[in-house]
Amino acid sequence: MTEGINMQKRLYKSETNKIFAGVIGGIGEYFDIDPTLLRLGYLLIASISAFIPAIIVYVIACFIVPKRTNQAN
Repeated sequence: MTEGINMQKRLYKSETNKIFAGVIGGIGEYFDIDPTLLRLGYLLIASISAFIPAIIVYVIACFIVPKRTNQAN
C-alpha cells in the first residue's frame, strides 16, 4: 500500500518531444497534454504580450527545468 506514496511526478525537459529546449514538451508530458496544443497556446500568449515577456519566461524555464537523468520518472 505504500508503493504509491514514494512515487513522485516531476517536471523534466522532454528529450523526445522538443523543438528548442524541450520545456513545452516536458510540460505536455507532465500534464499528459498534446505539446502541439501547448505550443499554439504559448504562441498566442506570446503574440498578445508582444513576445518579450514570453521569451524571457521561456529562457528562465530553460535554466530552471532540469533534464531527465537516469530514466527518472
